[in-house]
Amino acid sequence: MRRALVTGGAGFIGSHLTERLVAEGFEVRILDDFSSGRRGNLHEFRDAIELLEGDLRDSSLLARAVEGVEVVFHEAAVASVPTSVIEPERTNDVNLIGTLSLLEHARKAGVRRVVFAASSSAYGNAAVLPSVETLPPQPLSPYALQKVTGEQYCRLYTELYGLETVALRYFNVYGPRQDPESEYAAVIPRFIHASLERRPAQVYGDGEQTRDFIYVADVAEANLLAADSVAAVGKLVNIAGGRRISLNQLLTRLRELCGGNVQPVYQSARQGDVRDSHADTGLARELLGFDAQTPIETGLGLTLDHFRKVDAEGDTK
Repeated sequence: MRRALVTGGAGFIGSHLTERLVAEGFEVRILDDFSSGRRGNLHEFRDAIELLEGDLRDSSLLARAVEGVEVVFHEAAVASVPTSVIEPERTNDVNLIGTLSLLEHARKAGVRRVVFAASSSAYGNAAVLPSVETLPPQPLSPYALQKVTGEQYCRLYTELYGLETVALRYFNVYGPRQDPESEYAAVIPRFIHASLERRPAQVYGDGEQTRDFIYVADVAEANLLAADSVAAVGKLVNIAGGRRISLNQLLTRLRELCGGNVQPVYQSARQGDVRDSHADTGLARELLGFDAQTPIETGLGLTLDHFRKVDAEGDTK
């Protein structure tokens, strides 16, 4: 049986990836400190996984985590641009030093491949859209810079040490289990939460900024493909829907789905946020055989159903 480690496996993306790996017959180990992950995200498959609770930067724990593992899916991070602006040293310690430590432990343990969760924030306010992987990075936040540097460490570990790595630049991932209550929640769960509660939705900026959304199940599929693609070794690949939508358009679609009339409340744009995000997905098609399969309308409907169920149960945790 193939053994995989998912760092941050109790988080939003990590838990969906873990669930998919279990369904595919992997023996799955999770490393998570539950700083942002939730135990409830693991409830449906908890008995099928091994859970190591602790910090990615704990060297002895990390050595245990990678032992006997074939593939590491590195999802653990402080995944917040605003937090990185406020706390650049702490986020650098987790997002960059933690990634380097993971690569080194993986190398020493004989792990075959590390699939790294990179970020579209690397592009910054790119002058060319859609963004192709060969564009020079223009990070606008410490988080973006940390992720770009993590990509470079992955490339170096492939070239210097022969550790197979693939860096997946996620664009705007959404879906069930995304936290709508955190201070820096992503826009779709925030909008859905506002719609369900019939209150105004906060929009940072004028709402005409655009995002390239991708449903979380599609991201899990991309990770599985990246675990075995020979052509992708040492490469950086965009993972996105390949289309962009403005936040104002997104709110209109959610109004239609919810049957309400939630109004936006516009606030100042947040420091470090990019204006427009749109991916060229040709390389994902070429190297991974990957195309996102979930249209935004379908994904929004599935996500809304999840939050309606959570709301009915009176439990957002």
